[in-house]
Amino acid sequence: MSRKASPLSPFELLADYERRSLEHVAGLPEQLDAPGLWRGVGYRVGANRLASGFDEVREILPLPPITQVPGSQPWMLGVANVRGNLLPIVDLKQFLEGERTVVHESQRVLLVRQPGGDVAVLIDELYGQRSFVEAQKVDEAQADENQFHQGRYAHFVDRAYRVGEHAWGIFSLDRLARTPEFRQAAG
Repeated sequence: MSRKASPLSPFELLADYERRSLEHVAGLPEQLDAPGLWRGVGYRVGANRLASGFDEVREILPLPPITQVPGSQPWMLGVANVRGNLLPIVDLKQFLEGERTVVHESQRVLLVRQPGGDVAVLIDELYGQRSFVEAQKVDEAQADENQFHQGRYAHFVDRAYRVGEHAWGIFSLDRLARTPEFRQAAG
């Protein structure tokens, strides 16, 4: 004879939700408010794992339908109508590496505020919230050897963190949006 479990009270149900959600947070619970903690949005561009501060990412959206703009830079994919606003859509991989991103329907764009209006940057993969602590920071001796100090990434990545086998570069979307070349999408 099986015995039915008594239903959880609303408080117990909420406490259970909280317990289960904290099991999936990157980092240990004692690290969530640790000094030197950095939090942001993690994503991939090409082979590089990057993260940008929450204050730099205005919104994350599925890739909207794009209308090409004749005469624009190759990395400028076109414009998209997002809730009545025309947004330029930029292939971040092509801007940084010179290689076009293979577009698929599950891709995301990060909405970035820039002077004169928002811009959407295409990323390869979204990882969601990421947290790093000071102990994970890559020191200067190792930093010169990593991929973030090569090519255009060096202009936008100030520091990196290592989590397991992966290095994560902290990418400044704000600096990207203020770069004269990025702002001049006309060919």
